[in-house]
Amino acid sequence: MASLVQPSPTLPALHLRRSSLIRPPSSSSSVRFPLKCNAADPYKFDGGNSSGFHLLTGDTVPASFSRTRLEDSIYKNTTRLRIFSGTANPALAQEISCYLGLDLGKIKIKRFADGEIYVQLQESVRGCDVFLVQPTCPPANENLMELLVMIDACRRASAKTITAVIPYFGYARADRKTQGRESIAAKLVANLITQSGADRVLACDLHSGQSMGYFDIPVDHVYGQPVILDYLASKGISSDDLVVVSPDVGGVARARAFAKKLSDAPLAIVDKRRHGHNVAEVMNLIGDVKGKVAIMVDDMIDTAGTISKGAALLHQEGAREVYACTTHAVFSPPAISRLSSGLFQEVIITNTIPLSEKNYFPQLTVLSVANLLGETIWRVHDDCSGAIEPFSTLGID
Repeated sequence: MASLVQPSPTLPALHLRRSSLIRPPSSSSSVRFPLKCNAADPYKFDGGNSSGFHLLTGDTVPASFSRTRLEDSIYKNTTRLRIFSGTANPALAQEISCYLGLDLGKIKIKRFADGEIYVQLQESVRGCDVFLVQPTCPPANENLMELLVMIDACRRASAKTITAVIPYFGYARADRKTQGRESIAAKLVANLITQSGADRVLACDLHSGQSMGYFDIPVDHVYGQPVILDYLASKGISSDDLVVVSPDVGGVARARAFAKKLSDAPLAIVDKRRHGHNVAEVMNLIGDVKGKVAIMVDDMIDTAGTISKGAALLHQEGAREVYACTTHAVFSPPAISRLSSGLFQEVIITNTIPLSEKNYFPQLTVLSVANLLGETIWRVHDDCSGAIEPFSTLGID
């Protein structure tokens, strides 16, 4: 008998709900309590007004803690944690800071007439754990340089630790030499981030796991797949109707881990031959998709050439519906026309890269990874392990 895919108890709906985690008091860990978060407040890039914390009343406060001790504990811990945003994805940074119950740090970023980047922190970070949220998405060079200057500003302001939070790591596709006389730009960018003064990197869904080894500093690698998996589970698709599809041979490990979480769904692989960058030609399909709901899984969609040709092949082979699931929506032209052409029942992405209004189309669903990144930031700051289910590597690395 067909069963419905059920949300995993270790896989909370991170894309919509704030964590209600309450940590017991101890000598080695600070107490974190739910904080009010008004997402409707207008976003201000300079961090807005510092309104402090609004504690919830009621049974959420342990009786053994007096109000003064509780407020002192929260203030002592959170004043050592600073979240700053670059200009690449300020909306995501605002969501992360809201999840943590903090105001974004005040920072001034501007361009000179010749394009040079100027950064000035407008509050003290001396002795603080600083997290800089800045994906190196298009324009990649501008956003990367801005991140480097932000790191340098924090280093010169005597921050205790500096963590570069890079939801999308540009240049990650240039992670090896496939032909003679090629550069390995991923290693070069890793060196730049390290030498600028970063103590740690928090990245989401790197193009390949080997990129972590390019950094000479610790890398916390989290995946956006739990957010997508939870959303798919909420749709109530029968497990007997599912098949997970890898759009290329290189993504088989990712698709296999994804399929395992979806009631151990069967796996299919699209075999293709690539003749050049952003040019793909589908050749064959390994696996059975006839009458199935096919879920294509990839880490990013750039021009959508690979995934759209794969979807066309799946329909030819008898797939009933095709879903596209990806963490990073780069969406370079002509991606939107390909994705909205009717090949996909739904295109599911996350907000690691900001999406302009012109790139929205009816089949598009955008999920937030703010809670996932926010929880990881807290664990890094609080010296807790991030290697538990919702924030694990899903067995991919």
